Amino acid sequence: MAPRHSDSTWVYPKIDPKWHQAIIKEFNIHPVTAHILASRGFKSLEEIHNYLYAKLPDLFEPHLFPDMDKAVDRILDALKKKEPILIYGDNDVDGMTSTALLTDFLRFVEAKVFFYIPNRNSLKQSMILDALEYASLNECKLIITVDCGITAAAEIKEILRHHIDVIVTDHHEPTDKLPHCVATLNPKLINSTYPNRDLTGVGVAFKLAHAITNALISNELVSSTRIDLKRYLDLVALGTIADMGSLLGENRILVRYGLRQLRKTKRIGLAKLFTVCDLKLGEITPMDIASKVAPRLNSLGRIADPRKGVELLLIRDSLEAESLAKELDLNNSERQKIERKDSENVEAMIQKNPTILHHKALILFSHKWHPGIIPIITARIAKQYNRPTIIISIDQGIGKGSIRTIPEFPLLQHLKDCADLLENFGGHDFAAGFTIREENIPRFEKRFLKVADVELKETDIISKLRLDAPIHFNDLTFDFMESFSLLEPFGNENPAPILYCDAKQIWPPKVVGKTHLKLYLEEQERMLEGIGFGMAERKSLLSQKNLTLHIAFTPQVNSFFNKSSIQLQIRDFQIISIK
Repeated sequence: MAPRHSDSTWVYPKIDPKWHQAIIKEFNIHPVTAHILASRGFKSLEEIHNYLYAKLPDLFEPHLFPDMDKAVDRILDALKKKEPILIYGDNDVDGMTSTALLTDFLRFVEAKVFFYIPNRNSLKQSMILDALEYASLNECKLIITVDCGITAAAEIKEILRHHIDVIVTDHHEPTDKLPHCVATLNPKLINSTYPNRDLTGVGVAFKLAHAITNALISNELVSSTRIDLKRYLDLVALGTIADMGSLLGENRILVRYGLRQLRKTKRIGLAKLFTVCDLKLGEITPMDIASKVAPRLNSLGRIADPRKGVELLLIRDSLEAESLAKELDLNNSERQKIERKDSENVEAMIQKNPTILHHKALILFSHKWHPGIIPIITARIAKQYNRPTIIISIDQGIGKGSIRTIPEFPLLQHLKDCADLLENFGGHDFAAGFTIREENIPRFEKRFLKVADVELKETDIISKLRLDAPIHFNDLTFDFMESFSLLEPFGNENPAPILYCDAKQIWPPKVVGKTHLKLYLEEQERMLEGIGFGMAERKSLLSQKNLTLHIAFTPQVNSFFNKSSIQLQIRDFQIISIK
């Protein structure tokens, strides 16, 4: 009998048995772990070795950035002349962590540093110019942008007219017009010789700090023992995970070591924020950062003052840190209320206009939605309907748009093709933003939908669940989980593996926490519990006795009252048979 009841198409792994055996033999790892590596498309043993065992000395040299020497020389000159420096950062977590990192580092090497984070909720189209007055007021002769600036050629030209130098550090895709400034550090520049184009903004900021350190040591301005760059890796991990940076290659090294640093962080503000999030410091995971820590920091950029995020990361006073962490928590609660209201409004719009779903992309716009909240809703709707999604919040004749997409439809070329209708745009191939005049929205909508309808196939917009390896319950031991943990940290481009098998349901499922489903499963005489997050509504499908299910899951070690057990996080299930 064919499996039933799943909205997703399950994509099974295809691997070469000889290659599978070669991986087992070379690394002496569990066959299922080897199967996962084979299914993930690794082509050589060296590639697998780098993935599993790369260490901090394997990071690329910062001077592989073409303009790095120019950037370092200008900063050393500022240090020598005691010139005040302004760090100008974007208002998301990547921007906050980049700003905190360079501010903290440059102050440590005795620079006079100010920082500025813009509040974007006013829908101002101008970027960086809002910092010009602040820079002049504090007599700053150098502005360093972090996680922004690559698309601000006109604004930077205006700043240079005021005899202020600019260094741009960014990771967003450049437009055709690059800023004229002292140096531009961006791994996505066409002429970039830096091998990792997936660095996030905070990764680029860290590379600049690394290069300055190298120069200070080689010029004998500081001793090599004085600066410990590892202490900044907690910020690198936080920003990279929050910004959905790829967790492969160099980013994987930065995040793996950054998580170690986070779990013992000396940043009192971060420690207080973890407490507010009900997280144990020594057990922080990328999922904790993405689901609990980042939303609280991002809530500042969305509905409040993002400067406070940087202050929290830099703060030294315990009482102030606690107060600020609680304020972030309250902001986040407020953000959740606005998000719920706007989400319901978006969903109601789709329900009332079902013809919207006849297209292979979604474009929704309204004067009602909060501009700071739409990126969160866009990401959710894109995932829910598995198609490119654009949500535009309109205020005073200007629309602020957020876009999320699917792997089959990279964004940036399509945005470039629509540049004549947009005021500005920026971002990545899979997450971007733009501003647009209200009167241009209908033409933009028509053009974008037409391209999506032509380029995407029906199969592209069907949700897919990519499976990594089959397994038996008896293989799910603590030794296996040790082998499985070699694949961490999990996140963007390195998702937690999904395993599959057939199992009998031995008791009826229970609804826990109102929306989750607890399953009691048995395979080859071993019983394990599974938890299906957000699956409570599927309980009625499992009401009969003696069901055999085809289950897709990620195994986890669950610790409760100092007792550890292996639990299955159910990603999907199909009913195979009813006996």
